[in-house]
Amino acid sequence: MVAILLLCSSPASAEPGNEWQFQRSPIQGTVESYAGKYKPTAIMVVQDGLVVATSGDISRKVNVRSVRKSFLSALFGKAIERGQIKLESTLAQLGIDDTAPSLTADEKLATVRQLLMARSGIYHPAAYETSEQKSTRPPRGSHPPGTFWYYNNWDFNALGAIYEKATGSNVFDSFETLIAGPLGMQDYTVRDGTFVGDRSSLYRAYVFNMSARDLARFGLLFLNQGHWNGVSVIPSQWMAESTKTYSETDRKDRGYGYLWWTLDAGAWGRDVIFASGYGGQLIVIVPEKRLVAVQVVDLDAQQRGIHSATFLDLVRQIMTNAAAGPSPLVGR
Repeated sequence: MVAILLLCSSPASAEPGNEWQFQRSPIQGTVESYAGKYKPTAIMVVQDGLVVATSGDISRKVNVRSVRKSFLSALFGKAIERGQIKLESTLAQLGIDDTAPSLTADEKLATVRQLLMARSGIYHPAAYETSEQKSTRPPRGSHPPGTFWYYNNWDFNALGAIYEKATGSNVFDSFETLIAGPLGMQDYTVRDGTFVGDRSSLYRAYVFNMSARDLARFGLLFLNQGHWNGVSVIPSQWMAESTKTYSETDRKDRGYGYLWWTLDAGAWGRDVIFASGYGGQLIVIVPEKRLVAVQVVDLDAQQRGIHSATFLDLVRQIMTNAAAGPSPLVGR
């Protein structure tokens, strides 16, 4: 168990320096109780830029599964700002196709924006799908582009290829240069990224191994509207646009933005978002509490994982004990 250190009183900075600062909080007991029951690999809770609770080894890197998609969303914001990618470009215009049975003319009308929203209408088999994704995939041609939300690894993997073609940089290199470096991530290197593909599709999944403390920096970047130590890392406009709710989903009280999950404002407060990966990988961002909560679960050690709803219940408990205050996202 990582110890919580009591520091001398000083103003909390918006972002950590080379090392995180820790501040004792009653939240620690809540987190320890949860960790004793569910055995996550690590938990880290940050408020006002200070670590107020941890459990486990926050430096241990694990496969964060679909949290990878929210990383790509952030990179798209940078590429769009630079004019390298246009949201309304169609797959036909970008020359995107796939293995037989290849994409139809109608499917190629799907836009980059619709892929980011998981509303492409393209139900081609995809690499790195879960059994649930395979079993619930709609039939080809059943929904025109833009008309139906389906959590679709084909969309997500094709977006990775679109990004790389447009920018000339692979996802892992871009993440290190544009995000991990500016944020001072302590553990991530490009060697922590792996492409995973199979014969079902031309497009590979981009798999990240990440630590809880690096995920917390990414969450804090979004809490602070894309700024880090006064410098814009990801455009604030993209932060706001990518985390809006565009779709109701098949999961109660959860919406979907551009590769981000959203939570009902009435139940959770304004602009609560989260990145989620299979087995219990989560980054939850609660602006009204100035709070970021992270969980990672090594599925090689704990194959059953932890349901995302279980960690979200913990976040609700933390919110009850966390002091309220003005949101850093005023004006969103």
